[in-house]
Amino acid sequence: MNSALLRVAAPRHLDETYFPVVVVGAGPTGLTLANLLGTYGVRTLTLERSANVLDEPRAVSIDDESLRTLQAANVVEDVVKQIVNGYGTWYYSWRGKKFAEVEPTTTEYGFQKRNAFRQEVLVGRLRDSLKRFEHASLWFEHEVVRFVDEGNSVLLTVKHADGIKHVRCDWLVACDGGRSGTREQLGISLVGKTYDKRWLIVDLVGRMSPFRHTRTFCDPARPAIRLPGPEGTLRYEFMLHDHEDPEKALDEACVRTWIRARDPGDADLPITRKVVYTFHARVANRWRAGRVLLAGDAAHLTPPFAGQGMNSGLRDVANLSWKLAAVVNSGFAPSLVDSYEEERRPHVWSLIQMAVRIGAFMQPKSAVNAMVMQAALKLVCLFPPARDYILHLKFKPKPRFQSGFFVGSAAASLPIPAGQLLPQPLVELQGGTAVRLDDVLGTGFAVVVASDAIVAEFRRILDGARVPYRVVKIVLKAEDFIVGHIQGGVDAIARDSDGVLEDIMRKAGADVMFVRPDRYVLGYANSGDSRSIDALKQLFDCFVLPVSEGCESGSSETRHMSPSTGEGTVTAERRNRSSTY
Repeated sequence: MNSALLRVAAPRHLDETYFPVVVVGAGPTGLTLANLLGTYGVRTLTLERSANVLDEPRAVSIDDESLRTLQAANVVEDVVKQIVNGYGTWYYSWRGKKFAEVEPTTTEYGFQKRNAFRQEVLVGRLRDSLKRFEHASLWFEHEVVRFVDEGNSVLLTVKHADGIKHVRCDWLVACDGGRSGTREQLGISLVGKTYDKRWLIVDLVGRMSPFRHTRTFCDPARPAIRLPGPEGTLRYEFMLHDHEDPEKALDEACVRTWIRARDPGDADLPITRKVVYTFHARVANRWRAGRVLLAGDAAHLTPPFAGQGMNSGLRDVANLSWKLAAVVNSGFAPSLVDSYEEERRPHVWSLIQMAVRIGAFMQPKSAVNAMVMQAALKLVCLFPPARDYILHLKFKPKPRFQSGFFVGSAAASLPIPAGQLLPQPLVELQGGTAVRLDDVLGTGFAVVVASDAIVAEFRRILDGARVPYRVVKIVLKAEDFIVGHIQGGVDAIARDSDGVLEDIMRKAGADVMFVRPDRYVLGYANSGDSRSIDALKQLFDCFVLPVSEGCESGSSETRHMSPSTGEGTVTAERRNRSSTY
């Protein structure tokens, strides 16, 4: 296919040798980042060395947090039409008997927790959606062969069919996969472990069985997984033993024999892909080098057992995109970007550890080992709280930061402390229409007001920071829309139909909640409470250029201030804050 037909071109009046942000890699992570930056109004170039997006179905599971990120990029409605919503996992013993099931039904973040999808369909949709933006460019068959960080910008040497191009950017984001050439040039190593167990993946089409849940066979003779997908697709995964030859495992007769042992109805389906892989539990030892950043598989490699590899990459760009936009468009200091790794790395590592634990359970070493583990799980499931903990995936690490760009203590004993992802309930608009919360909050920061609080003081802080934001008045669950009772300065009004936000703010003892563009809670406050207001102001003052009075020049301090006490800790890395923005 002619790559020129796939290019999302910048308008002719724009300089094609300079972009504020260049993204390397047109996989799910890179394309999602480009779409988010497009939504935030950042001029972006995405470079991909292949002639098109890959049609290889690597990831097969997309979670609720990722769908929420796609909602922020305004592409989710098309995506959800092509997924299997809300599938679970049934576990089978070495005797072929079901002994446990995980079927989460809650929609805390606005979508089902586990969904089957086709990666090739998603990346195609993300590719095409970039055409919405005049300020987004996507160049296929363009390979970055070298880059030089010159301090205030990065100069790239790019190879393409007609020769060499030179492109300059303010920020370079490597989304170029587990074998990242960008990471290699930076000399950044991956720490962690590569496991010696190999797995055979087999993708098939035309399945006739309507059963929608994953089947996991915890059988030491041959651990296996059966994963139904959209549009009649199906994936099998089989563990290979140490003595087995991968080439022989790829033999079609062998593959079909293994499939027939699990479900005879699948044995004759057309095979579209066979591959043997090993898995890794590794994290890059740093995610930023000057103006070059790593995201997705370039920054971390996750075992497949929890379905979190691609999803972790989408969490990365949800976090990074608004920070780059704030630096490029809103006059924030480049030091804001330091909080990206600070916030994301601990969470991604906790998910990697979870995947390793699930993998150990799925790969029993003997029948005795399988018997003990499976009996223990059956016993635990006799207790309703423990059963629900497993059934609803409550063991999955919360999307919550230990430190970073927020106001308050991450250890606060609140249901949703500052630094944690805010739930996304349905809220009601005037006229009775129910919409997801994020559609009301907008694309920037949000000030959520649960009373008729005067919001002018909060507006002054955000106006001074020069960031996009909305003030949203939440009508309480038991109240009606009485517009005359609402004071000025409100951009949107919605009723908290289920009382989710009301409960969060009541337990926080606050009538104002600040929400970041990635929907993590920035902090809580009360109208007229000078301590909480000052803490918020100090946080922004330390990052908005020019340097505000009271913040030391040359510091990339991240301040964590408690809205209740005004106290907090300061973590700092001394860095030159000079900027051309």
